[in-house]
Amino acid sequence: MLTLTQQLTERLGEAIQKIQDSNIPEKYSASVTATTDTRFGDYQSNAAMALAKNLGMSPRELAANIIDLLEVEDLCKNPEIAGPGFINFRIKGNAIESRINEIRTCSRLGVENSPVPEKILIDFSSPNIAKPMHIGHIRSTIIGDCLARVGRFLGHEVIADNHIGDWGTPIGQVIYGWKNHLNEKAFDTDPVKELLRLYQTIKEQFDSDPDVNKACLEETVRLQSGDKESLDLWNRFKDITMSGSQKIYDRLGIVFDTTLGESFYDDKLGPLVDELLSKKIAQESDGAVCVFSNNELEPKHDPLLVKRDGEWIPVPCIVRKKDGAFNYATTDIATIDHRVNEIEAKTILYVVDDRQSLHFRQLFEVARQRKINANLKHVSFGKILGDDKKPFKTREGSVPDLSAVLQEAVDRAQNVVEEKSNNLSEEEKENVAERIGIGAVKYAELSQARVSDYVFSWDKMLSLQGNTAPYMINAYVRTKSIFRKIGNDSPEISEELSISADSERAIAIKLCQYGEIVLEILSDHRPNILATYLYELAQTFHSFYEQCPVLSTEGTTRNTRLALCQTTSAVLKHGLGLLGIFPPEKM
Repeated sequence: MLTLTQQLTERLGEAIQKIQDSNIPEKYSASVTATTDTRFGDYQSNAAMALAKNLGMSPRELAANIIDLLEVEDLCKNPEIAGPGFINFRIKGNAIESRINEIRTCSRLGVENSPVPEKILIDFSSPNIAKPMHIGHIRSTIIGDCLARVGRFLGHEVIADNHIGDWGTPIGQVIYGWKNHLNEKAFDTDPVKELLRLYQTIKEQFDSDPDVNKACLEETVRLQSGDKESLDLWNRFKDITMSGSQKIYDRLGIVFDTTLGESFYDDKLGPLVDELLSKKIAQESDGAVCVFSNNELEPKHDPLLVKRDGEWIPVPCIVRKKDGAFNYATTDIATIDHRVNEIEAKTILYVVDDRQSLHFRQLFEVARQRKINANLKHVSFGKILGDDKKPFKTREGSVPDLSAVLQEAVDRAQNVVEEKSNNLSEEEKENVAERIGIGAVKYAELSQARVSDYVFSWDKMLSLQGNTAPYMINAYVRTKSIFRKIGNDSPEISEELSISADSERAIAIKLCQYGEIVLEILSDHRPNILATYLYELAQTFHSFYEQCPVLSTEGTTRNTRLALCQTTSAVLKHGLGLLGIFPPEKM
């Protein structure tokens, strides 16, 4: 079932091929996109502007030639030329009606599977043991889950991987703190909070006191050497931490396919470094083992080089430190081996904040030098800011626990529900508050451009107006209320549609674009384009609802409007579901 965009793109490509000019680039692919201003049509293409120079023609002249060769009479009215050479398309009513019938009777709502399904591993969330999950985990956790949902829906085999930070010096610091500074009463009351206090206390001493530094490193060595007491403490810390994290994942509706901590790869690190040395990918340098640039990339694209004072100098990836210890890079290289060789992932997505960009660029360069056969992608994101528009700082202890954030969202939603939903039972109110509160947190994240920073705002997040989850949920509930009024959630609707009113046409065209939007999400891993689409759909529906009475009409008009309401309801519910948001049926 081709979308309108795919059909127009296919026809446009055929028209361009008829020009048969050798100056058209072989790899050129015509594209058609939805217009940003519907006054100029429903879809448009800049193909003439992109090709005109190669053909020695003006864009408008080439656009006219392309239009003469286009065969789109069954889809749209005569295409028009706008501005410097855009080709604009306005879809015919019968083509829209046909597409709406396809969407509303299709279990996938008109969304095709990916033409090339593959095995995709998504690395996201990744909390550290002995620390509670905090607000800084929101972006990785929620973006990663959304990409996993979309990937599975599009037919990919997705492995959701929670790569736990459970090894190394931080654990040695907590063990040292446990032995020397434990407050047993505080631990009995809130074990994770007490473990975090120990870490923060010892981390400060570790950086300033050589004796504490040495003692923590000795604890780390004991742990990694298999000391029973150390391993027993480590397992206890891990069980406590992951139990708390699991409660958050359950509340968010997030499921992982695999949860392997850094410790899983510990016995693989020594052999890995030996292999890198034997293959001359790594070399010793000042007592450490490093991977340097092999000069196969342009310097400006090489993450193992940096330009200083007009010269390119090495910034190697260290895989074994002077003291013989391994680091995150070593563990991550071993992790890639496991994911590619054992799990057989073809694409690996790392949903990690943008402050780790250099680490991942170097990691991927090491993989390239090793000729790893996988597509590695750092899905980076910006920071969450406080009211002062500054990033939350973990070490200052100012970062709210994620569990507390979720509960606050639900409590605030509960206040709104109590005020506006007197028709609901107490149990229904609790359910609605939970769905709105959790949905609001998720939507506040997913509606942002992934690479941008954003301010965490309770008032904006839970507003019933604007680009928020409550606004979207309200639109969905409104669609359901129409069918409750007629006493039938799935009334018989015939395929005889007649879309004539402007508001009918506007929402019908927006519904036709759902299949186009979902296919785009994984192209650059941008959940916000789906969130934006759903917001625009909700806006368009509210306008349609106000201007086009449904239940007071009869015949084909009533049938058409019921079909549009039914399709809108299905698309809103499904789209929100891909975002991990599950709206109540009434509120």
